[in-house]
Amino acid sequence: METISVKTGTRTELVDITVQIQQVIKKNKWADGILMAYVPHTTAGVFINENADQSVQKDILNQLNEMVPFEAGYSHSEGNSAAHIKTALVGSSTLLIVENTSLILGTWQCVYFAEFDGPRSRKMYLKFVSTDNDKS
Repeated sequence: METISVKTGTRTELVDITVQIQQVIKKNKWADGILMAYVPHTTAGVFINENADQSVQKDILNQLNEMVPFEAGYSHSEGNSAAHIKTALVGSSTLLIVENTSLILGTWQCVYFAEFDGPRSRKMYLKFVSTDNDKS
């Protein structure tokens, strides 16, 4: 298992972490298998989506903020209930396919770290499971 660090600069933010993940794959020579990306925070998540048009990121965050506003009379005393709800909607893990030490993503796809309670210094765990039956 490997850990990567993500530093965010705003309250809500999507950070493209595809290159960081790919660097870990190459460093470890993870060839063929499944990679789980897991965020161990209750106010941040991870997902795959488009990275070609930056307006998609803006639209995703704007819609999440509209659906789950920061101030809505929540009971949670910490004041970050909206972040917890957004994380529950987005999810804290995703599975990625690795083939020949490369992530398999669609032409316009990338992996996003989703910050909902920043700015913060966060971490993400990467766990690789090989599907190469020739290796023991």
